[in-house]
Amino acid sequence: MDADADSRLAARPLQYTGGMGLRRHTALFVALLWGSAAAGGAGQPRSATGPGRLPPPPAPAETAPVRTAHGDPRLAALIAEALDRNPRIREAQALWRASLQQGPQVGALPDPTLAVTQHARSPETRVGPRTTLLSVTQQFPGFGKRDLRERVAAKAAEVRAELVQGRRAEVVRLVKHAYYDLGYVDRALAISREEEELLRHSEVLARSRYAQGFGQQGGVLRFQTEITRALHRREDLRRQRVDAEAALNALLDRAASSPIPRVELGARPAAAFDGDALAAAGGRGRPEVRAAARRVEGAEQEVALARRQRRPDFSVGVAWGAVLGRRDPAGRAAPPAGDGKDVYSVMVGVSLPLFRAAKYDAGVREAAARSAAARAAHRTTVNETERAVRATGFRLRSIERQIALFENALLPQAEQSLIATEAAYVAGGAGVLDLLDSQRVLLDVRFGLVRLDVDYLKTLADLERSVGGGAPEAAGS
Repeated sequence: MDADADSRLAARPLQYTGGMGLRRHTALFVALLWGSAAAGGAGQPRSATGPGRLPPPPAPAETAPVRTAHGDPRLAALIAEALDRNPRIREAQALWRASLQQGPQVGALPDPTLAVTQHARSPETRVGPRTTLLSVTQQFPGFGKRDLRERVAAKAAEVRAELVQGRRAEVVRLVKHAYYDLGYVDRALAISREEEELLRHSEVLARSRYAQGFGQQGGVLRFQTEITRALHRREDLRRQRVDAEAALNALLDRAASSPIPRVELGARPAAAFDGDALAAAGGRGRPEVRAAARRVEGAEQEVALARRQRRPDFSVGVAWGAVLGRRDPAGRAAPPAGDGKDVYSVMVGVSLPLFRAAKYDAGVREAAARSAAARAAHRTTVNETERAVRATGFRLRSIERQIALFENALLPQAEQSLIATEAAYVAGGAGVLDLLDSQRVLLDVRFGLVRLDVDYLKTLADLERSVGGGAPEAAGS
């Protein structure tokens, strides 16, 4: 009997039994938990856009507001180039794309845990000593937690999408401002050249009078001084053009020294201004308002998630214990049933949030406070939009009235005054100072009218920015 037991023991080497080795058991457990994790996600209310994923917000380009160039094809081309190349827009788009990757991360199950226990002193069991314990555990967040986390991430991505829209709208406004500044400088340079020609003509008249004995040499010198001042003014305008050119090139992501041809501003568009309608349009179309609304929605989801944190999480695991055969004399002599048979077990666990009620209550209060802050920020953004629309609209109407005053009164009066003063100067009825004063008045009026035209266009661009799209134009404009 003892010889038979010894022969059986010698025929069975010291290794794990039960028909499978450690590697095969590990692979089996991981496969089982992988399938259980996939089954755990199947019950979540997810979209068909991906396995267990909420749909991403629409791409910013799909909801881009209308960018009005007011019939200027060159400005339209510059706007399109800036929207495609501007680094600040690309930065915002990259951050938006990065935010889309938050959903798959926060909605995924935690990584399973693989544990291996090797006993230093194997516990003895009826069927032999247990040597190794292998277990795999998977945690499952409480029902609805993953879904809420994904919804919070989706709202954050929607906020990023609206911020892309806001960045695009701001770049368009800045492109228009730089373009109109170039138009102002180019018009002012043309007026400056005409001013120089007029002064040189007046200098010729002064020289003629001096040669005939009717004038003084001081009159000639005064005109020469004014010519020098005109040349100085032109140099200052050229410096302004370099600045505006560099600003526009930066928006287009070009080299600062890239030349921009002369800008010819077209006819001034007439905007149809309805303060209430534009304020309502700003509440709907301004990206900052929409972003603030998305933040409110995201904060509400965070409150729901904080409340859901009180619910327990679950864990499921499987384990395998390797058991060696009996080596004691009695076990050798009469091996028990199941001698050396491995042990299998299933584990189910649940967290107990009952003992951390203060922690979860504080989380709910924090989320509620953030939600209140988001609602207040939304109201602030809406109020700021309404204020900007009203202030910009009033400024636009004020500039319109000033332009009408310049075109219908000041410019004709200054032109007639110069003609009359020049005739009187030739006839000897007016002096050099009278003629110079009339020329300065006309010059100031012409420069002022150009400045008002450009201010009107820039204010219209500001109004479009405030309402989140193109400002409506008056019929027939």
